[in-house]
Amino acid sequence: MLSDGYHDVPKGKLAMVITQLEMRTRADTRPVLTPDGVTLRRMENITLDQYRDIYRRVGEEWLWFSRLTMQDADLSAIIHDPKVQLFTLVRDGQTQALLELDFRTDNECELAFFGLTKDLIGTGSGRYLMNFAINTVWDHPVERFHLHTCTIDSPMALNFYARSGFTAVGRKIEVANDPRNTSGWDKTIAPQIPIIKLS
Repeated sequence: MLSDGYHDVPKGKLAMVITQLEMRTRADTRPVLTPDGVTLRRMENITLDQYRDIYRRVGEEWLWFSRLTMQDADLSAIIHDPKVQLFTLVRDGQTQALLELDFRTDNECELAFFGLTKDLIGTGSGRYLMNFAINTVWDHPVERFHLHTCTIDSPMALNFYARSGFTAVGRKIEVANDPRNTSGWDKTIAPQIPIIKLS
């Protein structure tokens, strides 16, 4: 357990406060029309390159990195598992969202990833996709729908999840390598998160 007070984070690392949220019964979802020009599509038989492309376009601004630093075999084992469901929103022939529902734990579903590209922000697509997620999950025999978000994600994320019916139940600290230092990423990515150089 961390003691009260400040704790040094090694140079080159990120420190994130993780908020864990859950939903124990199906939340009410107000009806939302399908946004203009948008089509919901399940992503089946997705290649690793296709997955990494949409993951990057949705999450790069917020420094999503966990799936981009995985080995091919490890990533494939997750996204090609029959108990993991992937969905997107398509507009103008381009995938513009990522919804990843992970049913691999009995009686539970994890909202592993949820996000939109900039092109869909403000169109009502987020609420539309979340309503779909909630109804899809609770049509399964689950007792818990859960997720976590962190302090380097979109500042709108935590309130959005709370408005969607999730309740905060825990908090953790995660320390990880900053991929802009260690994985050769463009150092201009996510300028709102300062880079602490290794030397």
